[in-house]
Amino acid sequence: MVDFKFITDDQWRKRLTEEEFRVLRQAGTEAPHVGEYTNTTTEGVYSCRACGSELFRSTEKFDSHCGWPSFFSPLAGDAVIEREDRSHGMIRTEVICATCESHLGHVFAGEGYDTPTDLRYCINSISLTLEEKPVS
Repeated sequence: MVDFKFITDDQWRKRLTEEEFRVLRQAGTEAPHVGEYTNTTTEGVYSCRACGSELFRSTEKFDSHCGWPSFFSPLAGDAVIEREDRSHGMIRTEVICATCESHLGHVFAGEGYDTPTDLRYCINSISLTLEEKPVS
């Protein structure tokens, strides 16, 4: 089994496209409303594009109209790590993959969405892959 936490930047560059590397490994953000999964309603499980770890289910995905895929909860509490992000002159909560520590996006609370958690995991499409399958 690969310990993704010890893969070097050069090794990541060989595994990922330039844009995937920019977002996943350098905490970049893809442009809004262009991502592959922004508007999809396909049933399935979303995994980390860098390491393949399962992160989110389509049953927790909702349309927030923000320009990126939004989920109200991760697949399991230990699938992602949340940490303070003070970049760009603001305080946010970054969401990273617990397996490979790749940047996924940010989570926002208290925005008033009609979801069970009132959380919005705002995730870059390029950070994910979707496996179509029943998730009931």
